[in-house]
Amino acid sequence: MKKILSLIMTLMLVFLVASCGAKTGNRKAQELSGAGATFPLPFYNVVFEQFSESNGDIVAYGGIGSGGGIRNLTDKIVDFAGTDAFLTDTEMSAMEPVIHIPTCMGAVVLAYNLDGVSNLNLSGELIADIFAGEVKMWNDSRLVEMNPGVNLPSAAIIPVFRSDGSGTTFVFTDYLTKVSPMWASKYGAGKSVNFPAGQAAKGNPGVAGIISQTKNAIGYIGSEYAFAQKIPYAKVRNLRGELVEPTAASISASASGAIPDDTRTSITNADAAGAYPISCFTWLVIFKEQNYSDRSREQAVATVELMKYILSDDAQAITSEVHYAPLPAKAKELSMTNLETVTYDGVPILKED
Repeated sequence: MKKILSLIMTLMLVFLVASCGAKTGNRKAQELSGAGATFPLPFYNVVFEQFSESNGDIVAYGGIGSGGGIRNLTDKIVDFAGTDAFLTDTEMSAMEPVIHIPTCMGAVVLAYNLDGVSNLNLSGELIADIFAGEVKMWNDSRLVEMNPGVNLPSAAIIPVFRSDGSGTTFVFTDYLTKVSPMWASKYGAGKSVNFPAGQAAKGNPGVAGIISQTKNAIGYIGSEYAFAQKIPYAKVRNLRGELVEPTAASISASASGAIPDDTRTSITNADAAGAYPISCFTWLVIFKEQNYSDRSREQAVATVELMKYILSDDAQAITSEVHYAPLPAKAKELSMTNLETVTYDGVPILKED
């Protein structure tokens, strides 16, 4: 009996050791961490879980805003950062070399809370004037003209915007600078902008929450948050004069133009038929040299494999299920080429493996 118990204990110990040292391919499973944009968070929640199930590596991601994510990467405390605002040349010159991996495309929508109004049309100029505090009432003559037959209330407009450094804010204000000379000269584009009127909230979930709870509010959020909370959102007039709502097709139409080799590009206000004008790429950013902060080579390999997985057909198929749009083929091709430049101790990870 003692021999049997001893054998059972030995087998249990072997099982526990094997479990703790679980392997994926020829290496131990890794724990990866990232932080940043809340805009793609619903997509990342699904795709990171699916990656873990298929690959064995565990991925933790904190939606703290694009600005916070880039700070964490700069401080070398995460494996990757999520951002809806690609890094500028100036920002990149202040840190060690990085690459941008686009993960999906999405839309920033103008979500609103108006009793009895299920359809709302807006132009870029009107949106800029609303967030600049120059159009103050819902029954302003310009809004009434764009929305014939809609019973707009005689009530003050309450704009809602982000309080944190946000890629969503960058995408939104990048669009406004293209459609409104007033906005371009007074406020400009950035992850943080001094909005002159309204209420501030943290993250896409925070803005969506205020809009859903505040009558006569309007704010900019990632489309998935409007879908998830059943908040109505406006059609927006594009460069071709079409009133367009965000769909996988209208977002994809915005990316029909040329994409630079490093994938850093803005697709707001695209000159394409059927394009939703406030569309964007969102990226994960990683260091080209992966040997930093005592990271192991296995951790570096796992990071690159995560990037490859997000570019895969399996991961891209998830995008439309959670109200985003898949990457165009050219963006995936360029990203795979850029991943070949990622090294550990100067040796390219993909070519070594």
